[in-house]
Amino acid sequence: MTVPGGGTITVRITPKVPIARLLFLLGYSRSPKGWRSDEVPLEEEPETLPAFAHLFVRQAEEALRQGLIQGYRTTEETALLVRGRIREADQIRRHHGRLIPLEIVHDEFTVDIAENRILRTACERLLRLRRDIPSGFSGDIPGGAPGGIPADVRGGLLRLRARLADATPIGRGRELPTWRPSRLNARYHKALHLAELVLRSASVEHRPGDVTVHGFLFDMARIFEDFVTTALREALAGSGGRCVLQAAHHLDERRAIRMVPDFVRYADDGTPLAVADAKYKAEKPAGFPDADIYQMLAYCTALNLRDGHLVYAKGSAPHTAHRVRHAGITIHQHALELDQPPAGLLAEIAALAQQLTGHTPRLCPPDNRTQPRSSNSPSLTPPTKASHSAGVKNSLGPSGSLESRRT
Repeated sequence: MTVPGGGTITVRITPKVPIARLLFLLGYSRSPKGWRSDEVPLEEEPETLPAFAHLFVRQAEEALRQGLIQGYRTTEETALLVRGRIREADQIRRHHGRLIPLEIVHDEFTVDIAENRILRTACERLLRLRRDIPSGFSGDIPGGAPGGIPADVRGGLLRLRARLADATPIGRGRELPTWRPSRLNARYHKALHLAELVLRSASVEHRPGDVTVHGFLFDMARIFEDFVTTALREALAGSGGRCVLQAAHHLDERRAIRMVPDFVRYADDGTPLAVADAKYKAEKPAGFPDADIYQMLAYCTALNLRDGHLVYAKGSAPHTAHRVRHAGITIHQHALELDQPPAGLLAEIAALAQQLTGHTPRLCPPDNRTQPRSSNSPSLTPPTKASHSAGVKNSLGPSGSLESRRT
């Protein structure tokens, strides 16, 4: 931060998980099949920014190894010669009665396309964030803080920027141009996903007053949510049905109260079978936040499910279940240990996926008189038969209060 008087303050926010694990969560959620943990020696990088910059340089260099991809871009401009076609409405409005200049539109085959522009802008953003430091340096920088981009990585960024010189950087505050995965840009995919993360995580904000903030931050809640839902979808890929991330539903019959569970698994006919929500929160001494349970209760009620699952980012806490009074709904709370090798983390996700498929999914047949269905909404027809999983017992206490037993 640059504060009034010209002084500089650096605020360092360190993730609770190791850098290698953080980048695994990022990479897996965007490319489960293509992620490789050996692409960058992540364990050698103690800070988030240099590790991420190192990873981006590696992926971008690999993407550009065969040269820049080119594509057609529609361009509108004012010219003295006809190229493409004349925009008649603009010509009459701007140059009525004159032969030149001409308002034209044409398709140009160029390297200045969305993919190259995104990579170029990510290079610019990383270069702007921190001053370079010697490779392997781990001490304090006079007037700064550790964690800057090492000189060798900065050199790689400069080389990438030179190769992408013909691509126009995206202005700050403007939306990123859209690109579509295809066979032609397949070698760009990994680098583009990382570049988009850079452009979402790096920012320069101008607040009222004389304070300027240069930052590079990851939204850990979003990263955890993306990882959990993507990993669950991969774990259930061969079990039939389909999994939808951020599935839109409504709580009320008039469809006025919208809700978006992180993960919903459906049968082939569209019947909801399981619902899960990811929460990047630590467990409190008195238990998990009540608001999360109320939210999951609403999901189960609207989807007509007996069981709902809350997944937290917390180490080795036992599985907990709460049976809701007079509702027949059980809310399960799971905790993932993030500080472990990727294989162990994915094994925990696989075990969680088995629990999602093991519970009796439906509460009761839906009442067609009170639950209107639209042609584009999932069917709420109950499945023919399902079995209830054992191992979790819940009951009401003598006073009628809710009792939860850990298993």
